[in-house]
Amino acid sequence: MTTREHLNFLAENQIIILDGAMGSVIQVLNLDENSYRGSLFKNHPVPLAGCNDLLCLTRPGAIGAIHDTYLEAGADIIETCSFNSTSISLSDYGLGHLSYEISAAAAEIARKSADKFSGYGKRRFVAGSIGPTAKGASLYPDINNPGIRSITWDQLETSYYDNVRGLLDGGADILLVETVFDTLNAKAALHAITRLLEERQIDIPIIISATAAGDSGRLLSGQALEAFLVSILHVNPWAVGLNCSFHAPKLLPHLRIISDMAPCLVSFYPNAGVPNKYGRYDETPAIMANNIEPFFQENLVNIIGGCCGSSPAHISEIAKKAQNYPPRDAKKQNSYNFWGVFSGLEPYRIPHNSIQLRDPDISLNEFTEALEKGEYEEASDIARDIIESSSSVLNIEIFDTKKISEDALNSFLDYALMNPYIAKAPFFINCPELSFLNTALKRLQGRCLAGCINLKDGDEEFLGKIRLIRNYGAAAVVQLIDEHGIAVSNERRIEIAKRIYQLLLDNNYPADNIVLDPLVSDKDPFCKWIQDNCPGIILAL
Repeated sequence: MTTREHLNFLAENQIIILDGAMGSVIQVLNLDENSYRGSLFKNHPVPLAGCNDLLCLTRPGAIGAIHDTYLEAGADIIETCSFNSTSISLSDYGLGHLSYEISAAAAEIARKSADKFSGYGKRRFVAGSIGPTAKGASLYPDINNPGIRSITWDQLETSYYDNVRGLLDGGADILLVETVFDTLNAKAALHAITRLLEERQIDIPIIISATAAGDSGRLLSGQALEAFLVSILHVNPWAVGLNCSFHAPKLLPHLRIISDMAPCLVSFYPNAGVPNKYGRYDETPAIMANNIEPFFQENLVNIIGGCCGSSPAHISEIAKKAQNYPPRDAKKQNSYNFWGVFSGLEPYRIPHNSIQLRDPDISLNEFTEALEKGEYEEASDIARDIIESSSSVLNIEIFDTKKISEDALNSFLDYALMNPYIAKAPFFINCPELSFLNTALKRLQGRCLAGCINLKDGDEEFLGKIRLIRNYGAAAVVQLIDEHGIAVSNERRIEIAKRIYQLLLDNNYPADNIVLDPLVSDKDPFCKWIQDNCPGIILAL
């Protein structure tokens, strides 16, 4: 039985118990600077106290003992001590070059503990903790200079790649992208994970857990929970959910949304209350378990644990409550249908089985002219008018790359994404150049559209492009063009459409990630033929 099969079997029969906080227990140890340094970093020029992940190298026995206590408390899954093991986070301590080594050591320690407590028909699992870093790729550190970002996609993906590589080499069973406050950061992590799993040709379950920034349930980046889910489901996560944020009662309405929508397992591990004036969390194990029990009563969760302020005692009490309730039925048909849903900061569901990418009542000439002139603030104002005038998707047409460069596209996105009235909508990056699509898709945290893609260069080129677009969490807009040119008759349209659809089936590519541009009106018989013969494909009209 594979790891995924083991986990799925467990999830069908019980609420799975995740461990609690690592940092809160480390604090109890009252470690000093020398404890963090050990003999390995005796002469390191930067203070290291507080770099908990470093303890995987300098005090591995202490980290292993914490894992053991959580396993004794009833945890089925323990998280590695690697929340800050990206080179980006470790660079604050002058340790960025040790990301792989620390990540691998963290997984090895957890693996040893999990294996020690496995047996007698009960297996324990290791989740590789992948934190968000303290920098957001969608956030503006200086609103007066929209071109500045604290971090870029490429920096994040490179950092996550080494982090994940270490976790896998150390023996992690699951990859846990947690405490997501900016979906763009998470997408960069997921992109790195996808690349690594494809390179190694392995299957690893992925959990994605967001953190809410306020009562609205939005992420700090401004994205609504529904839009967040739409943006990350392209990786087919094993579970999605919430962690950290607040204590359980405040998160109940938000987890109801996720539980109702998610086509997979749902995870939840809140804080043990809210910090008091001394920075301590006041919820006792009994109180926290009682606060979480309504989630069991409403059948909302499959995986439960604790975040900041929780301890093995908290997990023990939560586990006792959980054993009295069945898990959420992940196979039940939820009321939410993800077909035809795109997103920026807000979700957008297409009406009438088709998406309108060209609004006949709105001219894009002024918008394109502003881009060509480098008037990005003006272009953003026009974009806002386009969206507020009923166009639900912002069509960014770039056909002449001599007039509009990649730098120009980036500069426009800097201005546009700062405006929530523009950023709320999904964008259509309408350009034939793959480099432009790469540039733009690394800036968009929602589920957008990109293309246009066609068959003029053959099957393999077509498949490579649509896979690339999907790995960014976007849908590919496809034209009815092949090696013989554009389809001008319904006979040729059907011929190319059949070929495209068969390629999707043969390569296990989801049809609902294709938006087909038929270049005919919705009254044309070809559109009816697509709906009858190519289920899942969305029409662009």
